[in-house]
Amino acid sequence: MMDCKKALTESGGDFEAAVDFLRKTGQKISAKRSDREAKEGLIVTAVTEDGSVGAIAEINCETDFVARNGEFQTFANDIITLVLSERPADIDALRTTSLTPGKTVETAVEEMIGKIGEKIEVRRFSIVTADGVGKIVEYVHPGSRLGVLVRLSGNGNLESVGRDIAMQVAAMSPLATKRDEVDSSTQEKEVEIAREVARSEGKPDHIIDRIATGKLERFFKDNVLVEQAFVKDASLTVKEMLKQNDADVHGFERFGLGA
Repeated sequence: MMDCKKALTESGGDFEAAVDFLRKTGQKISAKRSDREAKEGLIVTAVTEDGSVGAIAEINCETDFVARNGEFQTFANDIITLVLSERPADIDALRTTSLTPGKTVETAVEEMIGKIGEKIEVRRFSIVTADGVGKIVEYVHPGSRLGVLVRLSGNGNLESVGRDIAMQVAAMSPLATKRDEVDSSTQEKEVEIAREVARSEGKPDHIIDRIATGKLERFFKDNVLVEQAFVKDASLTVKEMLKQNDADVHGFERFGLGA
């Protein structure tokens, strides 16, 4: 309120000039705070009505207090809605995309900085498509510091199964959906580490490779989504749970605040 009053005073009561004044003030504050760290904020998601496309983004600010501010939350939701509808190629393209008529995302960010007085940043976003098969399901953990998009298909209740899978991804942070997606360099590193540990423990040379292979299998069970124990029923793997529900998972996107 005080900022708006000052803007109107400085502009002689001219509303349009007052808006320009606030924008310029936002730019000045932005320049002053450019070296500040914006580690707080929100993870937001959005999915098209038919579930064919989903978007996830991280919108940052400096303090948790601002992250809980209703105006900042509305701004974050406006950004993710724009990402879903316009599907920009990258952050630079998003900055120049119109959020409202005559106002780009970059301009809107500057105005938010002017109003709130903290560094505001649209750090990253990702767009996931169902590629004509199945649907995208979203999940945002309470507090909006962690969010997941899951791509799955099948004849079961994909909304319910997808939410369970998204919660699994949120809780267990898998590296890949299936083991063939784990790059060879990561596998080789795990095998070599296992070999070195076996040697340091004095294991016989003729069983070292077998031990390393077993360790790699353990690595897959811990880090590959479909091979992990299902968090809601540890007697099942995720793959077994999916089979019971006539569904399959094809990929995920996981954003953790600041990660």
